[in-house]
Amino acid sequence: MVGFDHLLAKSLNEVIRTHLGDKAIKKIEDRLFEKFGISLTQSIEQFEKFDLVLREFFGKGADGVERKIFEDIFQTNSKKSKGNWHTIKSSQISSTILQNFGDPEKKKIIESVLDKPKIIADILDDCNLPQTSGYRKINSLIDDGLLVSVGQIIKDNKKINKYVSVINNVKINIEKNNVVVELQLTEHQQQNSSILQTIQQL
Repeated sequence: MVGFDHLLAKSLNEVIRTHLGDKAIKKIEDRLFEKFGISLTQSIEQFEKFDLVLREFFGKGADGVERKIFEDIFQTNSKKSKGNWHTIKSSQISSTILQNFGDPEKKKIIESVLDKPKIIADILDDCNLPQTSGYRKINSLIDDGLLVSVGQIIKDNKKINKYVSVINNVKINIEKNNVVVELQLTEHQQQNSSILQTIQQL
């Protein structure tokens, strides 16, 4: 599971249901389960599977459907602008990002794993956080798709996950009384997001 896909999944699920309607969703859900044994929500985080089933029903028209869905969630900034920037259009995703970056301890956690993956114990040490609340905040960042596991180390004969930030940078602007959130993804996220790979082919 790639963090950026997980970050988008909940909003994408709602937007897909709105755009396609109950009958089409039921057929797509049945086909996803029959073909891959997964739900609609799971397929959004493995977007190539959702894309495949959508094309079974809509053929070439799937391009237009996907374009509309993505336009409601985020916009990939022009290829001329350097650095993997995306403008978030979903208020739900913007709110998740603002809440996490607005929490000083969570912000510190994200900053500690910007350049180098670390195990949770090292993150807690670096950020000088108590274990219980620190673990809770790290798990919350993982659940929200802002931290992602990228390998393991072996310590005391146990495999322990290392985590890294999904986001390199965030810009928050206020335009006409609206808060606009822009994300710069890490290179790993940019290359491994199944959603972004699909968009590039549209």
